Amino acid sequence: MVQSTTATTRSRLPRAEREQQVLDIAHAAFAEHGYGAVTMDEVAAAAGVTKPLLYAYFGNKERLYLACMERSGEAMLSAVGAAVASASSPAEALREGLKAFFAFVDGDRDAWRVLFDETLPAGGELTRSVSVYRDRLLALVAQTQLALIPEHNRERAATEVEALSNALLGASEALARWWLRTGAMPPADAAELLVATVEPGLQARAALSALPGPEPASDAPSNRHQGAP
Repeated sequence: MVQSTTATTRSRLPRAEREQQVLDIAHAAFAEHGYGAVTMDEVAAAAGVTKPLLYAYFGNKERLYLACMERSGEAMLSAVGAAVASASSPAEALREGLKAFFAFVDGDRDAWRVLFDETLPAGGELTRSVSVYRDRLLALVAQTQLALIPEHNRERAATEVEALSNALLGASEALARWWLRTGAMPPADAAELLVATVEPGLQARAALSALPGPEPASDAPSNRHQGAP
């Protein structure tokens, strides 16, 4: 059940403020109950607006959820992006990015639950939008990693970086769900556990990436199989 707002909330407000209020209420409701359990009637009643007005603002429940998801997704990308922006090595980018990811989950659990709601209907616009945010996060991580690899080796490292970024995001999501479910350790410790597990391999790969690339093949004819003049 979505909790109702106070009578003050029901007073006349400019549309922008009213929409923001509705988003706050809907965001909290979706985070607590999941997409399928929340109705537009409940959101309208809790926000102190009519159901037709709620539909006029957002179109339908799916569009309302997408608005909530956008806010969560942009907050996550901003947090991780700020953390990795000043990294000076792939290992540092990994460490700071994972720490920021888990700090985001800990600091705004409602945003995490909206963005990674496992009850969303499969195959629709909502799941496609989740994929967009995952792809943007993957691109952010991969581009940061590639930018820290010597330029002459970036092309050959691109596929490997993409694979590792996908693996790390999957591991991060799974570990975050476990951590939220169990609370078995502080979020910073969960991030450090993942970092300590993968960092040695990443450092080794970074060392290889720093080596000179293969010499280009020469166009000059070889004398190896030529006979004596």
